[in-house]
This record gives sequence, structure tokens and C-alpha cells, in this order.
Amino acid sequence: MSARLAARLLPALEKELPAAGELRRRLHARPDLSGQEKPTRDLVLAELPGREVHKVAGTGALVRVGGPGPAVAIRAELDALAVTEQTGVVWASTRPGRMHACGHDVHLAALVALSRAVEATRDAVPLVAVLQPREETYPSGARDIAESPLLAGQRLTAVIGAHVQPTLPSGEVAATPGTVNAAADEFTIVVNGRGGHAAYPHLTSDPVLALAHVIVALQRVVSRDVDPTSSAVLGVSTLAAGSAPNVVPDEASASGTLRSMSDGVRERVHARLTEVAGLVAQAHGCEATVTITHGEPVLHNDPDLAARAGAHLGTLGLTPSRTLQSFGADDFSYLSAVLPGLMMFVGVGDGTGARLHGSRFLPDDDAVRNVALAMLAGYLAAAEAM
Repeated sequence: MSARLAARLLPALEKELPAAGELRRRLHARPDLSGQEKPTRDLVLAELPGREVHKVAGTGALVRVGGPGPAVAIRAELDALAVTEQTGVVWASTRPGRMHACGHDVHLAALVALSRAVEATRDAVPLVAVLQPREETYPSGARDIAESPLLAGQRLTAVIGAHVQPTLPSGEVAATPGTVNAAADEFTIVVNGRGGHAAYPHLTSDPVLALAHVIVALQRVVSRDVDPTSSAVLGVSTLAAGSAPNVVPDEASASGTLRSMSDGVRERVHARLTEVAGLVAQAHGCEATVTITHGEPVLHNDPDLAARAGAHLGTLGLTPSRTLQSFGADDFSYLSAVLPGLMMFVGVGDGTGARLHGSRFLPDDDAVRNVALAMLAGYLAAAEAM
């Protein structure tokens, strides 16, 4: 069945790609930040063929293409980043300080092309286009969609995602079974002490010194509290304290990121972070308060979907890549926690060194085609597994 469906869908998809390329440039020139994506959503809705549209998660939407019955969901993200573009192309962002620096414009255009191909193909399995807001910030748009009864009402059998990846060469696609992305959480540590004149340190409890020792002590959490055969990242990225060089402040704070590849390691690192910060601060006559913001869960790919999609990639002219895992995070994991899911990484490496979220990141025109083909491979895999 999937071979016959692919034979009908592929030429229909190729027919849609020129228009998709133009759509990508329009989207790229008009980026919207997280939570403000209504203009982007409405622009994409105007290009999608679906007749059944459900607004969801504030500025998102679910669009059913191809009629009733069991369907395959394909996710694309709506939001851009607060980055000032430096690509120099004529279709660069017209909105200062906003840029599609993560490839979401490519994903959206590819999804529109595939949706139009499905609509044009008789007896194709229905597709639900998931236009997701707030992928780049909290609260997660994918979490809101995953928890929505609107998603549950779509009779979905699987959810597919594809993300551009500059660490892979153009034309390669990774459809890795099992764990592919980390759980991502954020933490804040506030150390309270007793401030005073810097010339009389013996009359103070210095929260700056205490926080410095906390930061150093936290480096042992991953090296000594996590099984070496497992993985985790604990990184402190911001520091704030004081307002004058001759004043010991009452408070010092730090924040950072926690990344883990399993729920057990995630819980262990959370517990030890809180414990170590508290005890080290106490040893310096201070108190530490730790706040942890839970972000995306671990992203797991369904092994069967990964295997089936990998087989289709080659027949569609793409190169199945090596296993690819990273400590990056994607809130697609909320969707794949409620449905069999597959997140693929589509190579856009061009030798320039431009990276995701960078001001010069600009996948070439082939990226829309390759992402659309990867989405087609995932769609075929899900249809085949029905």
C-alpha cells in the first residue's frame, strides 16, 4: 500500500515545491516571536487546503487534510527567535530583532507542500497539520496541544516531526530509534546572607563567596552522582550580585540549565542540585533557595516508525544518516509522549559553519524539498503501520 501511495504522492509533492519555496521566503521575511504567532499562523492557514480547522494553544491550529478516519499528524513550529538577522539576502527579516534562525520557516513551508499533495491524491491517508506555537519558550505550545481534547478528537495514529540540522550534510536524514533528545529544565539559585561593609567581612555572611562555592561544588553532581554510563549536563549560565565594590550584598543569584537522557537521572540531578546548594550555602553561614522549572521531557522515537521511515528515505532520494542523539531539547516530546512519535533530523550543513539560532543561519532552497521528503517518509511509515 505504501509503495503505491508513495508513487502517487511524490509527483504531487514535487509539483508543490516551487510554491513552497516562495512561501518559505515570505515566512522568513515576516517572523513572529513566541506567543505572537497569529500573523504567521494565518498566513500558513491561507495556504493549507484543509477544510476542518481548529484553533488551539492560543496562536496555534490543527488542520485536517483528506477527510475523516484515522490520520497522521505532522508538526511544524510557528515561532521565530529574538535574533537580529545578518544573512544579507533580499528576503531577510523585515522585523528588527526577529529572525527565523531555527528553520521553522522551512518546516512550515514543507508541511504546506505535503498537505497540498495529500489533498490532491485520491485515497491518501488523512493528515493533520499541527501548527505549533511557542516552541522556543515556556510555557510550551506542544504541551498545550498534547493536553487539548481537540488533539484527542482527531483519531491520530502517530505524530511526525522533522527539524533541520546543520551538523549533518545536506541530503542526509537521521531517523534514530529510541532516545534522541534530552529533557531540558532550568534552575535558579538564590543565596541569602548578611550584607555589610566590604572592609569588615567578619561582620557579614557573604552570599557571593557562598554562591561561588556552590557553583564549583555543583560540578561534582554530574561527575560523581550520575552513573558514568548515563548522561547529564548541569550548567550555570547567569550570575547576579551586588551594586558597589565596597559593599557585601545581602543576596546573590545564579541560573542555568539541566539536561538529562532518562527520567531517573533527571530526578537524581534535581535532588542533588537542591541538596548541594543548600548544604554549601549553610557551611558559609548563608541560606540557598533552589527553584527548578520543568521543561520538555526526554524525546523518544518509536522504533517501528523509525525503521519504516528509514527504509522510505532511501527510496525518496535521501540518504539515511547515522544514529543522531543530542542534549538539545524539543517540545515535540510532549506530543510523542501521548502518541507514537518520530522526530527526524534533516541535514542542511553547507560548510559555512552557520549554526542553529545564529544570525547567519540560512538553509538553502533544497532544505524545503528535503524536509518535505522527510515528512513524507514519516507519513508513509505511519500510514504503513496503521
